[in-house]
Amino acid sequence: MKVYQELSTLPLFNKAVVTIGTFDGVHLGHKQIIRQLKETAENISGETVIITFHPHPRKVISSVPGDIKLLNTLNEKIALLEAAGIHHLVVVPFNQAFANQTAEQYIKDFLWKNFKPHTIIIGYDHRFGKGREGDYHLMDQYGFSLGFNVKEIPEQVLNEVIVSSTRIRESLLNSDIDTANKFLGYNYFFEGIVIEGNKLGRTIGYPTANLQIESEEKLIPGNGVYAVEVQVGSRETGVGSLKGMMNIGVRPTVDGKKRMIEVNIFDFDEDIYTQILKVRVKHYIRGEVKFNGLEELKAQLLKDKVSAKESLL
Repeated sequence: MKVYQELSTLPLFNKAVVTIGTFDGVHLGHKQIIRQLKETAENISGETVIITFHPHPRKVISSVPGDIKLLNTLNEKIALLEAAGIHHLVVVPFNQAFANQTAEQYIKDFLWKNFKPHTIIIGYDHRFGKGREGDYHLMDQYGFSLGFNVKEIPEQVLNEVIVSSTRIRESLLNSDIDTANKFLGYNYFFEGIVIEGNKLGRTIGYPTANLQIESEEKLIPGNGVYAVEVQVGSRETGVGSLKGMMNIGVRPTVDGKKRMIEVNIFDFDEDIYTQILKVRVKHYIRGEVKFNGLEELKAQLLKDKVSAKESLL
């Protein structure tokens, strides 16, 4: 898959079959749209093109942009779409000037000028242009005059995308990992840099990697203990498929102040400070509890380890 982050670098596409969207999560609902995109391109020996935006449009036009939490960072989305077998991904820099285009400018000066599409696949309720004034019917009219086809994504597929995205976010925030992973079609994951903590876990036999998440937009699951699989370092040189358990929360038994993400990797005792840790969240073990001292906490951690290992078999 080729990725373009500047419109000036776009090639002359061969019978481009184009769809447009945020594709956050690249979940099973999105996969149906991608399947239609690929089938249409194969039928005409054309190329698949997905147009997405960065930053997320709501970061630019929303009155409360800080509230936006995403299932994927841009790099994660790129990797997932590449795995889906797309030919081209165009990441359009979304800013106020882009948002202020009229619907006609969006079609003629953005879509037609840059992509010369053979076919555009959009939903019946797709809106575009300043004030969301453009719709499927306007796109179809311009398609007739400019010479491209417009295909509609079925309503049930669009509803599935919306429902899936909502269910995934709600499930993650409520620690319902099983439901989130079912709708995603893969295990939810995130990455963080290993930073120094207070090393309390080491003193009670459960050393943890404390993670600092680089992206403030990345949605982190609700507080609790989880069974996880982790990869240490980069995909090319890192150590992957290690098993462990993760705690997300404020550690009420210790200090109960700052929310932290701590990962205890089973049978692993290496110095990994400053390295990237990729965490795949597999199962929810229990909620966050305040214990009566470290001995009670230690006893519970042993139970958690047993539960996590059993769930990861």
